[in-house]
Amino acid sequence: MVIAIAGGSGFLGQLLAARLGSEGHRILTLTRKTGTAQSITWHPDGSAGQLPQHFDGLDAVINLAGENLAGGRWTAKRKEVLLSSRVLPTRTLARAIAACAKPPRVFISGSAVGYYGPHGDEPVTEATPAGTDFMARICVDWEQEARAVATVTRLAIVRTAVVLARGGGALQKMLLPFKLGLGATVGSGAQFFPWIHAQDWVSLVSWLVENHAAVGAFNAAAPESVTNRAFTKTLARVLGRPAIFKAPAFAMHLALGEMADMLLHGQRVMPAHAQQLGFQFTHRALEPALHSLHL
Repeated sequence: MVIAIAGGSGFLGQLLAARLGSEGHRILTLTRKTGTAQSITWHPDGSAGQLPQHFDGLDAVINLAGENLAGGRWTAKRKEVLLSSRVLPTRTLARAIAACAKPPRVFISGSAVGYYGPHGDEPVTEATPAGTDFMARICVDWEQEARAVATVTRLAIVRTAVVLARGGGALQKMLLPFKLGLGATVGSGAQFFPWIHAQDWVSLVSWLVENHAAVGAFNAAAPESVTNRAFTKTLARVLGRPAIFKAPAFAMHLALGEMADMLLHGQRVMPAHAQQLGFQFTHRALEPALHSLHL
């Protein structure tokens, strides 16, 4: 297959490109720089530009574009960037696909489990309605842009939980304080912490590319959802370090502002759609998943 990836230079994008490439697929990375034989030049500003001629006849387009949610305090300006860096590239890709004489066979577009907003201990599936907080509104607008292609090609939306990987992502930022014995439960610790092993995330996206029955939203989250308290204790145990501290909600808000809500309010996310269609998770439980990363 020939597959184009927007956001292919990011941490997850690189993992995915390596996996798909190892399976024999040809990968084209979208870049704002001058294109090469293995890349496509684009401007993710909402206009299709020259993309239709590059996308015509492709097997898949995968959209992972978007600024890092944890890349800085959520000021009004930062929130605008977080929204526009997802909405505009998705709009650009959707318009390009719609303009193709022969559209790509599938469009896989990113989203996040933040789509659902805060949800106590209630199990959350793809049928659960969207939340109303800032992160949920981002996801709703993000997904709405992607849905514009649903009448011309197969669409799969990946609502990703925290991806656990060695060498990058959220877990990498947690390791130093935990290794120093400074790991802490966040807020009450009772909020659920949805997660997925990087290997399973890559496998799920690869499976979505090839499974023609895979249409609609898919929760990219491990079947075993854990609370923040359980995650903290498990990571500390795997690292052989104590984790006796607590980070109160007020302190998190002082330090992070509105971004703290992502950590203080979780969702008990279940990957119902993928499991119904037969996807098999390799890493279903947290502790063995962490051990497999050789932290």
